[in-house]
Order: sequence, then C-alpha cells, then structure tokens
Amino acid sequence: GWGSQSSKVHIHHSTWLHFPGHNLRWILTFILLFVLVCEIAEGIVSDGVSESRHLHLYMPAGMAFLAAITSVVYYHNIETSNFPKLLIALLFYWTLAFITKTIKFVKFCDNGVGFSQLRFCLTGLLVVLYGMLLAVEINVIRVRRYVFFKTPKEVKPPEDLQDLGVRFLQPFVNLLSKGTYWWMNTFIKTAHKKPIDLKTIGKLPIAMRAVTNYIRLNEAFEAQKNKRSSSPQGSRSIWRALCCAFGRPLLLSSTFRILADLLGFAGPLCISGIVHNVGKGNNTIRPQTKILGVFFISSQEFLSNAYVLAVLLFFALLLQRTFLQASYYVAIETGINLRGAI
Repeated sequence: GWGSQSSKVHIHHSTWLHFPGHNLRWILTFILLFVLVCEIAEGIVSDGVSESRHLHLYMPAGMAFLAAITSVVYYHNIETSNFPKLLIALLFYWTLAFITKTIKFVKFCDNGVGFSQLRFCLTGLLVVLYGMLLAVEINVIRVRRYVFFKTPKEVKPPEDLQDLGVRFLQPFVNLLSKGTYWWMNTFIKTAHKKPIDLKTIGKLPIAMRAVTNYIRLNEAFEAQKNKRSSSPQGSRSIWRALCCAFGRPLLLSSTFRILADLLGFAGPLCISGIVHNVGKGNNTIRPQTKILGVFFISSQEFLSNAYVLAVLLFFALLLQRTFLQASYYVAIETGINLRGAI
C-alpha cells in the first residue's frame, strides 16, 4: 500500500485506529446527512407546488447525499487499513463542496433570499458543515503529518489489541458501531451457536481493569490530600476524588439522558401536527415567495406537510432511543469501574 502502517504491525483485529477528530467527523457527517435529507424533502415539496418540473431543486441534494454516504464508507476503510495519504481525496471533496455551497449561498443573498426561506437556512448550514469537515481534514494533516511533511507521524496499535485474549473491542470501533453495538454481532453469533464461558468472553481492556481504575482514583485522592494538607481529611475529599476521577463519563451520561428527554417532546409535537393536518383534509402548500422562477417555502410551510412530520418523528424516536441506551451504557460502565477502583 501507499504509505500504509498496518502492514508493519501485528494485530488480530481489523479496527484499531482512530484518526484525529474521529468522533467529531462522524457527528458532523450524521448532521450533514440529516440536513441533506431536509434539503431533498424541501426541494420535492417546492417542486410539487410549482407549475413545471424543477429537478435542480432536489437532484443535487440527492447526489450530495450519496456522496456523503460514500465518504463515510471511504473514510472507514482508510481508517481501518491506516492509509492516511488517501484522505487527500476527501480533502479535495470537502474543499469543492464548501466552495460551491458558498457560491450558492452568496447568490441567494444577492437575490434577496433571507432567513424566512428554508432553502436559505439549509444552504447556510451546509456551508458551515462542509467548512467544519474541511477543518477536521486539515487537522488530520497537521497531527499525522502524512503530506507536506518530511517525517510523518507513525502510530502504533494499542497494547490491548496486541493481546489475543482481549475481545472487548468497544473502545476501538468507530462511533456508528459504538452507537448501534454492531461490534457485538460476532460475539452474539458465537453465543448463539454454543454456550459461552470466560475464555470466550476474553480479558477486559486495560482501561477497564480494577488496577487501572484504582490508580486513577488513588492519584485523584492524593491530589486532594496535597491541596488540603492543612485541613483534616473526610468524606468531602473522597467525593471530590471520585468526581475528579470519574466525573467526565458521568457528565457525558447525564448529557445523553438530557438529550433523550428533550427528544421525547418531539413525538407528541409531530403526532399533534400530523393529526391537525389530516384533520384539515387539505395538505396542499400555497407558498407566497417566488424567486428565480421557483417557489421558496418557509420553515412553517415545510412543517405543515404531514409526510415531513412523519419522517421527523421517525428520526426523533431513533435518536431518542440511541441517546437513552448510550446514557445507560456509560453510566453502568462507569459504575463498574468505580466499584472496582474502591
């Protein structure tokens, strides 16, 4: 391969490497896909109320959606095989996408299209998303130094993956696999064929072992003792040490739970809007704004479509369950680590 490092190391798993900005890239890509779906839907709704067909309202967004899906698959394969030089293709794509969307956004501004039109807001969001993805790609070049630098940064596989006894791959898979627990499919298939034992489960990763968590908690507790050497130690110092050692994952779990609870309001609101629109018996949109020969609908007009609300309801419920399960997982895992440390 061209500059591959995976051939220089001996590991027994295909997924182990996360490029800089891995989680941010996946989150931005998910948001990009959602915005592109909204742009496709907006184009279809706008085309439906026009007197003639305008394929340019949704066909480019459809092609961009396919390109975003392709970029996800492409990036995943580059990451698992550790081919950072092939990220140059994504760098060019994000650059071109950012430039073209910026030109479109400027054209809308020149023709008087503003925030009251949904297409203007979606185009602005796409400019921001493509710009942030471009920044993530540039950051990978800066950290990994795989182009424009004489000495690229070599990355060695984690110690866990060099141990044949470790089969718990959750820390080393991509964000999508973590969110859907896809990495457990192999283990579930094995458990379905025959009874499992401790050998089949394998050893815990280093980060989840009791000794590792004890060292983390002990360092936090010693830091509390040094800060308050003049005052007597008590339960307050222990609580501070626990918060210092395990506060970040608990905060992450709480954030996931808050997001899940907020998304719980989307279900009743979408159902209420669907019932209201169906009850009226007329789901036809009559937009008032026509610019550049086509209609521009507002966000309110877009959300008055029952089909749009049904799709939003599906995505809201999907995200709600994903955030809720992520909250449970992080809380339970942190609890296990905390008990092991104590």
